[in-house]
Amino acid sequence: MKIFGKFFGFITGLCILLCMLIAACAFRPDFSREIADFLFPEKRESIAVEAGGEPPAGDAVAAKGKEDKTEEGSSDHRRDAESAKAEKSGEEKDVERMSAEERAGMEEEISSDYAAPDIAEIVTPEKVSGRNGYQQIEGEQEQVDESAAREIQNRLDTGYTGDGLEFDPLYYPYYAMLNEKGRHVYRQIYANANELYPEFAPAEMVTAGELRNIFAAVYNDHPELFWMETAYAGKFTGNGGCVEIDLKFNRTARDLESAQALFDENAEEILGAANDLADDYDKEKFVHDALIERLDYRMGAAMNQSAYSALVNDETVCAGYARAFQYLMQQLDIPCYYCTGYAGESHAWNIIGLEDGWYNVDTTWDDTGDGTYDYFNRSDADYADSHVRQEMSVYLPSCDGEVYRGLEQTSEDGLRSLEETGVTQDKVFADLQGYYADCYEQIVQNGKGDYTFYSVIEGEEMLDTWYGEYQNRRYREAYMDSAMEEIGAYSCEIRFEVEQLQEGRYLIRHNVRFG
Repeated sequence: MKIFGKFFGFITGLCILLCMLIAACAFRPDFSREIADFLFPEKRESIAVEAGGEPPAGDAVAAKGKEDKTEEGSSDHRRDAESAKAEKSGEEKDVERMSAEERAGMEEEISSDYAAPDIAEIVTPEKVSGRNGYQQIEGEQEQVDESAAREIQNRLDTGYTGDGLEFDPLYYPYYAMLNEKGRHVYRQIYANANELYPEFAPAEMVTAGELRNIFAAVYNDHPELFWMETAYAGKFTGNGGCVEIDLKFNRTARDLESAQALFDENAEEILGAANDLADDYDKEKFVHDALIERLDYRMGAAMNQSAYSALVNDETVCAGYARAFQYLMQQLDIPCYYCTGYAGESHAWNIIGLEDGWYNVDTTWDDTGDGTYDYFNRSDADYADSHVRQEMSVYLPSCDGEVYRGLEQTSEDGLRSLEETGVTQDKVFADLQGYYADCYEQIVQNGKGDYTFYSVIEGEEMLDTWYGEYQNRRYREAYMDSAMEEIGAYSCEIRFEVEQLQEGRYLIRHNVRFG
């Protein structure tokens, strides 16, 4: 009986242990994978190879010729889930920080002070409506079986790996956003694009999501690669590992030497004069004006996502304006980034670094009439009613420079009109009571957090009265205390920016933080 009792106790204990193990696997799938890796290490190793391990060694140039895979214009590509998500309309796209899944291949910790405004509040001024045209990155994804994967690995090498290349984060911020594995594949894509080497095995095992971010980083950082399309393709095994990367080139790749000569010649026409100027701001303004003078906005322009369309063909869309401006600034040793997002439609503009900080520049929207400076060297607060960054661009530096902000005036009297600000007539007030009531309503509507709201007041006399009210902090009693109580806020920070408008009006930006 004692033996039977011990045996029964052993069986009971084993059952309890198995139940605990099953429960752990149910709640922690990664735990079950770790057990499988421990029990079957040979299976784990074989999966790693099929997912994109080291391809056969060999000299890249000797093993594979520079195959011409040029394309004119855009092709219809079957988008993977990552690309489809990225190509949602602006109204549907989440403009907050990218999710962990979307940030595949990027650094764990990426910081930026940029706060995306509410996309529902974006207003496109009538005179620039439709002046967009940015095309998001298109990644074609094809799944292959084990047999096809082995054939690809036997056929392809890694091409030019880019080992030894370095990219200064000040000038190439998207490179700095990637983790070490992502940077390795970034250098490889850059090197192969430079050599017109269209098909190669990845130097690291990457997923579809990682590859999309890495490709976007290369494309966004390097406007000089004007022959590279916004589209690419990848082949993946069933477990998600990439075994082949295919780059797409536009028609300039057919005779790149001649195309490069034309590109350099046209760029030098601007750079030669800009280099003679004294400081970075003068150089920036000169390039801004030169592009506006020579370019025509045309949606159907050939290769309109490239700097080539702007500097050689003299007609392009927002992407071409932005990439030409970025390239020229880079050549002048001034940090300038390609920024993409939403401005009524998908849109591209620039972020530039000057002595005291960062500024937004939108040469496309400044190219109206005889040319303006309405969107030249503006802060994020200035752009909050018209531009929203998206995808990796949200991690670019926030734009809060002041020294070079709004130095150039464009309207007849040097002031913007109410219509140009995007503020509607119902936000214009001739008395403080109406202004205070509107401030209260906007705070209650937006609640706690960091944001900016706008009002316009009429006349210099009211401006003086408004200023006195805030100097004496009477605005707290007028609306702030009751608004804070309504939204449950215990602390408040508020900063004002005042801009004089046409017709004796003043735009007030309220930059607030409620906690």
